[in-house]
Amino acid sequence: MNQVAPEMLDLALWLIARESVDGELPEKVSGTFCICEKLRGSLVTLVGAAGYRSLLSRALSLAKKDAPSLEDLQVKEDGSLAWPGTLELQPDLDKVPHDGARLVAQLLELLASFIGQSLTLLLVRESWPGAPFNYINSTTEKQL
Repeated sequence: MNQVAPEMLDLALWLIARESVDGELPEKVSGTFCICEKLRGSLVTLVGAAGYRSLLSRALSLAKKDAPSLEDLQVKEDGSLAWPGTLELQPDLDKVPHDGARLVAQLLELLASFIGQSLTLLLVRESWPGAPFNYINSTTEKQL
């Protein structure tokens, strides 16, 4: 299985907690969806809609291995996330320990492998200025 770095998972959990507190999320809409939408806005400009959809699809495929609640989650043609079926049957990703965070962490790790950690963290910091980057070494942090 493709394990995410604990530090990236911590960052993903922080982002989900932040979205859940800051945003007024409608019932059954998770912070995970909001994070992916914010990243989609920035990344479509950088890699195009097809590039973002491919990146998110791969992240979802990797995350499903460790996160059973993601099994029915799908990436739509425009790169957004969707559950098939009705809202009542959808799990609340923010209440399933780490499952939504695994998707976000996989997405961030894949992005870092393609565009580099510094640029990935700059994109995160753009949308979440207070995001903790405790795991970044001092050389990378100075470049930001």
